[in-house]
Parts: sequence; C-alpha cells; structure tokens
Amino acid sequence: MTKILTHAQLDAKLDRLADKALVAYAEQAPDTFAKDARQLAAVLDRRGTALEVSDPQSWRTPLKPGSASQRLPLRQQFRAEVDSIVPLDRDAEQRLARRIEFARIRLEKALEETGVSPERLPKRVGGVSLGSPDAMGSCSLPARVCRRWFELHALRTEMVERNLWLVGVNVERYSHTSASQADLIQEGSAALFRAVDGFDWRRGLLFRTYAVHWLNQAFRSYLYNFSNTVRVPVYLQKALKHVNDAKASLGDQNAGSAAIADQAGMNEHLVESAMGAVRSIRSLDAGFEDEEGGRLRDFLPAPQAEEGPYSPALEEHTLAGSIEDALAGLSERERLVIERRFGINQPREHTLAEVADELGVSLERVRQIQVRALGKLRTPNLRKVVDPFLN
Repeated sequence: MTKILTHAQLDAKLDRLADKALVAYAEQAPDTFAKDARQLAAVLDRRGTALEVSDPQSWRTPLKPGSASQRLPLRQQFRAEVDSIVPLDRDAEQRLARRIEFARIRLEKALEETGVSPERLPKRVGGVSLGSPDAMGSCSLPARVCRRWFELHALRTEMVERNLWLVGVNVERYSHTSASQADLIQEGSAALFRAVDGFDWRRGLLFRTYAVHWLNQAFRSYLYNFSNTVRVPVYLQKALKHVNDAKASLGDQNAGSAAIADQAGMNEHLVESAMGAVRSIRSLDAGFEDEEGGRLRDFLPAPQAEEGPYSPALEEHTLAGSIEDALAGLSERERLVIERRFGINQPREHTLAEVADELGVSLERVRQIQVRALGKLRTPNLRKVVDPFLN
C-alpha cells in the first residue's frame, strides 16, 4: 500500500530546507533548496511515499442559496464562487509555493528516470478528481509519472483557485472596454497558472504582487489581439490610447487631429491613422450581460416583418452608391462613355457607333476614351469601393 505524506509532514521537512536555503540565497547560492529537495525526493521515492492530494472542498465554504444559479450574470456567478474560496495568508502561501516546487522536482526526477518526455504529460484531467483511482486509471504513462503529475497539478490548482479573487479585482479595470467579461476571466485564470510556474518564494514577495503583472499582460494581450473583428496592429491600438487620453485632457471628444497630436506629442499622421483604424463592431446576435437579457437585433426596427431583422440599410455601402463613388473620379466625357457603353443609369447598353455619333468623334476615339476610363476604374483607390460586390 502506498504511503501518504501529509502536507503538514511535508511542510515540516521543507521548512528546515527553506531556512537553510534563504541563508544560501542571500549568499548568492540560489540552488541550495533545489539540491536538498532532490535528495529528499530520492528518499521518499525509495520508501514509495506519495504526497497528499487535498480535496478542493477543503478550502471552500458552502455557497449561499441561489448564488450558483445559471440565471445570474456571469460576473455575479464568478464572484459568488470566488467568495466561497478561503484565501491564503502569507505563511500558508509560502508553504504552498514550496510544496509546488518540491512536487515539480519530483516530477522532473520521475521523467528522467522513466525516459518519458514532458510533452507526453496529459493536458487535461477529464473532469475527475485529481489523484482519484479514476484519474490514475485514465493516464497511459507509467504510474509513478502519473502520480507525480497529479500531485503537482493539484497543488498548482490550489494556488490558482485561492488567488482567483485577483482576477475579479483586476478585470474591473477593463470593464470600460468592449471585451467580453467571460473571455477576460478565462484569460486571467490561465495567466495565474503561468504566474504560479514562475513564482519564486525565496524573494519574499507576496504571490499577488507577482501575479498582477501576468494578469495585466494577459488582459492587454487579449485586447490587442482579439477584441476587434479585424485585428488592428498593436502600435495603432497603443497610439489610440494616447489619443483618448489627449481628448480627455482637452475636454473635447471631437477635437481635431492637430490639437490631439499637439497635446499627446504625437505625429498628426499617426493620430489620424489610429482614429481611422479602430472601429467598434458588434454582432446582431450579441447578448447583453444584464438581468433583462435579449439580443442587439431585438432593439432594431424591422419595417417589414417578413424580411426579418436584416435590412439593406444596415450595410455600410450599397452597390449603386459604390459605383457612383467610382464614377465620380472620371472626367465628364469618360463618365458619359462608360455609362452609355455599359448601360449604367441607362435603359440599355449603347454601341461604339452610337456613342461616337452622340459625341461627334470617331469610333477609335470612343474606344480610346473607354480604355482610359476603365484603366482609372482599375486603380486601387477607385476599385476598393466596388470590389466587395465582385465575385
């Protein structure tokens, strides 16, 4: 039968190693704890001792009635879940961080001795309790490696869950953006795992101090890369932030690009590029995170019920308007030739001879005007307004 080393017993051993390691750390010997922990891991391996895997309910209090209702907005559900988790004090956090490092050292040792590549470790646990017989049975790697991985994953999960309140606090700073709260919470939760892997308890910092950097980096990365339907370069998004700050300082949301550039100390061309690049886009089927619910299209008028919520008026450009914009770039004679030859705003198409008679020129001259006009219409500035309608 496998022997289980409880957290209290492990902490007693690691506390002694930590006292020695902190002295060595001050003397520029940061690897002391890792070396001593590896020796301890070898002793436990020879004895066939496994680490305790805590029940996640051990750091939770019962939820209040109705707080887990699916009818509540996501933010309130998340807050209720987080409020039920007992946070860590400084000493408990330090001990948990040392357990995580020790569990990682044991896992690395098991991988080396069994020849298993770290890439083969399971990415998911399949919804079963960590360390349970079902979880161990679903792992195809050597039992020793599976047990070490489940021990480490359980400890990392505990550190993340007991610091989830950091996500709720810091996500509020981005509530003014168009980003989904659900997506930001997910990004923040994933960032906490990265913070756990990089946290060094020897520095004496609180985990929250270190984790906030990872949270803000994750939130900003999401906003820069995924908050827009069409990705806008990061440099333009950063420039737009300075533009918005300048508008706030000027007290005029309709300030001109020259005034904004002067206030922000930016190039006027960059200001114009930033203001023109970022546009707000929202799906007609997007829901609202409030008690009323509903979708955006429910608030749009539908003049004819049989046509549904969609109306051509929602399109930014119509084909007729785009063609008109393109023709506006031609001279009067070029436009007349194109309209007659292709039947634009005309009851029918006209032949070269008919157009030549109307203008009083030769057939070859009409053909030359037509070729020149079509060449102008093929330039990027004129074609971009009609290209969306071409197959």
